[in-house]
Amino acid sequence: MDAQAARQTLWRAVRTQLLLGALGALCAAAATAAPFVPTRDDTVLARVQPRAGSDRALRDLLRREPQRLDVALRVAREAIERARRTGDPRELGVAQAALAPWWSQPDPPPGVRLLRGTLRQSWHEFDAALADFDALHADAAAPAGVRAQAELSRAGVLQVLGRYAQARGSCEALLQQSTALGESVRVAAQACLAELDSLAGRRAESERTFQRLADESTQAGWLALLRAQAAERAGDPRAEAWYRLALSSGQDDVYTRAAFADWLLAQSRAQEVPALLDGREEADALLLRLAIAQRRLRHPQASDSLRRLDERFAAARLRGDSLHRREEALAALDLHDDPARALALAQAQWRQQKEPADARLLVRAAHAAGRPEAAEAVWQFARASGLRDIALEHSGVPS
Repeated sequence: MDAQAARQTLWRAVRTQLLLGALGALCAAAATAAPFVPTRDDTVLARVQPRAGSDRALRDLLRREPQRLDVALRVAREAIERARRTGDPRELGVAQAALAPWWSQPDPPPGVRLLRGTLRQSWHEFDAALADFDALHADAAAPAGVRAQAELSRAGVLQVLGRYAQARGSCEALLQQSTALGESVRVAAQACLAELDSLAGRRAESERTFQRLADESTQAGWLALLRAQAAERAGDPRAEAWYRLALSSGQDDVYTRAAFADWLLAQSRAQEVPALLDGREEADALLLRLAIAQRRLRHPQASDSLRRLDERFAAARLRGDSLHRREEALAALDLHDDPARALALAQAQWRQQKEPADARLLVRAAHAAGRPEAAEAVWQFARASGLRDIALEHSGVPS
């Protein structure tokens, strides 16, 4: 799910952990907030399968009383968590619909602003997301936990945009607040700094921090995911063990499985991908990796997987959804043998965000299209930012 979680950044897991904790207290406090009466009924943005139990009861209550801020926050944050876990973009629509009475307000309640920024980030509306997070940072009246969450989310967006120095400033600011805010904030801030160290090639320093945090913290899953990705950038084979630890320790979401599948494919271990992704094909990002593996293995279901994937991409284009650029570029490159289209999509993706996966994709597509000079923007960025990634360094183009 590049794609729906951008998903995004290396900080999906960490941000979600803090998000749920910070908003839990807000939901209780919001019950006494003055109600906002909407001027019209909100349009439902997504339809999802009916759910059982407390979730259905909450959503029924919200339909009857759409101005209930405490219920809206809970419905929205649980939908965001499901989107992270399953890769279903419809859940993001559920979250936005829950927040509809406050969505367009220039100064919404802090919990709404935090979730609105999170959703905008998921949709790659990075400037709008930063505006929400910056506003929370400056709002002295906002709960401290929400402001900390906004600071960490801000760091994540800046990291996706390749603005590493500014991201480090947010991580350091968060660390300064951690004495008052508790252990989870300290761990998140130090992990944030360790991740930035790894991106800059300070491998030993990064690994020492990650190891210390792993020894001290109970959050084994998301720390293992961060270590796996740091190891992957360094060409360290221990990436496999950390991906497996992340999955077995509760970090079993679409993003983690897609990242691990990418690692296996890069190691020419396509035969292990189908078992990893079995039963997860409803997520577009995982169906893509499955189709790539099946094609390499000459699996009889490869053509069916490709057909289903193409249908989903076509539907996304009809919706005006540009969140699948990375996935569509990979499909063009590895499934359709169309490097020219892959290069165009990879260039568009690079203009929008600058994660290591985007850099690798643009370099691959440029070489496949016979236009290695088209990846010059990656090398300029690497020189300016200090990005270090073994896949780039082994690509044959000096950085």
